[in-house]
Amino acid sequence: MKEKADIGMIGLAVMGENLSLNIEGKGFTVAVFNRTVAGVEEGVVSRFIKGRGRGRNIIGTESLEDLVKALAAPRRIMMMVKAGEPVDALIEQLIPLLDKGDILIDGGNSHFADTVRRTNYVESRGLLYIGTGVSGGEEGALLGPSIMPGGSPAAWPHVKPIFQAIAARVDDASVCCDWVGSDGAGHFVKMIHNGIEYGDMQLICEVYQVMKDLLGMSPAEMHEVFRRWNQGDLGSYLIEITGNILAYTDTDGEPLVDKILDTAGQKGTGKWASIVSLDLGIPLTLISEAVHARCLSAVKEERVRASETLPPPPVEFSGDRDALIKDLEQALYASKIVSYTQGFALLREAAREYKWDLDYGGIAMLWRGGCIIRSVFLSKIKDAFDTNPALSNLMLDPFFRERIIESQQAWRRVVSTAILHGVWVPALSTALCYYDGFRNGRLPANLLQAQRDYFGAHQYERVDAPRGQFFHTNWTGQGGETASSSYNV
Repeated sequence: MKEKADIGMIGLAVMGENLSLNIEGKGFTVAVFNRTVAGVEEGVVSRFIKGRGRGRNIIGTESLEDLVKALAAPRRIMMMVKAGEPVDALIEQLIPLLDKGDILIDGGNSHFADTVRRTNYVESRGLLYIGTGVSGGEEGALLGPSIMPGGSPAAWPHVKPIFQAIAARVDDASVCCDWVGSDGAGHFVKMIHNGIEYGDMQLICEVYQVMKDLLGMSPAEMHEVFRRWNQGDLGSYLIEITGNILAYTDTDGEPLVDKILDTAGQKGTGKWASIVSLDLGIPLTLISEAVHARCLSAVKEERVRASETLPPPPVEFSGDRDALIKDLEQALYASKIVSYTQGFALLREAAREYKWDLDYGGIAMLWRGGCIIRSVFLSKIKDAFDTNPALSNLMLDPFFRERIIESQQAWRRVVSTAILHGVWVPALSTALCYYDGFRNGRLPANLLQAQRDYFGAHQYERVDAPRGQFFHTNWTGQGGETASSSYNV
């Protein structure tokens, strides 16, 4: 074992423990520290060293001071602790113990704005800071996650050998880790990843609901459909595990999925993405709908009471089951296009707002392996941005335009059939609404602007005048000529 460790790890919960094992397995020495839980006779570090860390190049430490002493210069310390105040508190504890040029790394799901603030603060104290997204869950952390680092550019050369050694690799040997950008860029990209994850999961759940409630399919029958889909254009980690879940039986031989309570939790990243989209004026309708869907699932008792008094439409499905399953595949693919379209549109606007130089095709490559949204789909996104780096909307890329046009009628049949039969499909339907809005050269916002000018003198632009020239009408004949401020688009 080396006298000094290559990197320190603070936090030995699931992600921290597995990342430590992954790093050590790639030839690096890791020093670990975890705050001892009051009342626990043996510390977390001691149990780890005697258990999964036995015989490995892992140095256990019992204080932050010991951790810092155990590290080679420049010290690299990765914090895998709960986002929010615990990160700030830990930074304050570590700064007095470190030397100029040492590097703090936040590998949790921190809000990107906090990472912007922390990067500036840590740099002002002579240190370097990285906020990195890490995706892949327990398995990814151990075997190879997708890693999305951002922060102090000067820190990247010092952590690059470690991060790229432990990251996932795909078939063409590409590494799912590269520098994303300055200050909060890494955590912003991870936030968008998680938002797309929210959308993908909700879309899959709605397809499952249509199969279950409308077509009366058993989990075993659905498993076969998802298994087949995973071998085609929809091939992805989430489609794969959905098929596995549907095939899993409980101890009594019955499908376990049917016994799981229908209330979903969230950790906040999807909500953050929705909030930022409103701040930047980018429609993130599908991801936002997926967040709201989780919120609606949480009011279980109210929904049960409502189901007793609010009836579904008195219509039974009498269509072709196999045809609808084929339509579902097309609708799911088209809706995924919308989800990624919105996510990358938000990335582009954020890059403009926060002065980040983001590589959109490169980001798609980071997500090809290790992470939760990994899929064959992402290679097409890389191709789209390689062909046109200035691409403003994925649906304008020739490949995605063709695919969404091909899927359009099947998509409409799925959404209309579900709605007519009272099956809840908020993400599938809002994706279609976004498509219809985006392809429409004239929306009814002209009437909306007339309304705003009528009651608030907010002004409007005219189709027969240059953009940026504003007008106000005295609609009632009783108002004056004074106008309010113009509107923001």
